[in-house]
Amino acid sequence: MKLLRYGPLGNEKPALLDDSGRIRDLSDHLNDLESGSLDPDRLAALGKLDTNSLPIVEGTVRFGTPITGIGKIVAIGLNYADHAKESNLPIPEEPIIFSKATTSLNGPNDDVVLPRGSEKGDWEVELAIVIGRKAQYVTEENALGYVAGYAVANDVSERGFQMQCSQWDKGKGFDTSCPLGPWLVTTDEITDPQNLKAWLELNGDRVQDGNTKTMIFSCSNIISYVSNYMILMPGDVIATGTPPGVGMGFNPPKYLKGGDVMRLGIEGLGEQSQKVKAYKA
Repeated sequence: MKLLRYGPLGNEKPALLDDSGRIRDLSDHLNDLESGSLDPDRLAALGKLDTNSLPIVEGTVRFGTPITGIGKIVAIGLNYADHAKESNLPIPEEPIIFSKATTSLNGPNDDVVLPRGSEKGDWEVELAIVIGRKAQYVTEENALGYVAGYAVANDVSERGFQMQCSQWDKGKGFDTSCPLGPWLVTTDEITDPQNLKAWLELNGDRVQDGNTKTMIFSCSNIISYVSNYMILMPGDVIATGTPPGVGMGFNPPKYLKGGDVMRLGIEGLGEQSQKVKAYKA
């Protein structure tokens, strides 16, 4: 299934995308798509609904984040060897963990507003894992059984802020810096998260063109690893790292400015598009 939330910010409704690409409202079956909806057994029950009986949502709508009530966003840095190389940083021997603030969450097609004083805004298309069951000390072998589904994320960054200290959160957690969606794709549709094409275009030019098969640490490895240091709860999101082609890797570097447009997507998970805006008080 492709689950989504649509409508004005703060008033989104739950829905799914049918096989013909039409939005079908789920309001009669769910109050919202949140942590309690994400247990794989609950999702399996949703999957048995007669899709044709669900109301069709007409017209053009805004997509919100595909789930709400996200408790934490755990991100993995330098998880592609080529990206580590272009960043002039060593290839990690174990996953590098940092956090993005939940206030960074943004609809997949909403504007990205660079923070005040930004001069080195950057882009990062990433596969996001959404946790469906409480996970603590899980084995790598069983890790994917705790997943509700997958989504596209853009780990928008401010490199100047990021590199000012050893902790990256300052450059990673600003408002609107985590567009997520357009939908949550359940695991019955994505049986192998380690073979998905990922790409990003800046103003129509393809700058990132990678595949999750080149990750250093796989999704199952990441889930197991993170669960050894913190409990992962239903609705938690893990951003798994980005392939090469980010702005700081160009010579000379390319950084985001007001008026730029980022378009990005991952095979089977849909596309996003964001207009970049400069901060205004």
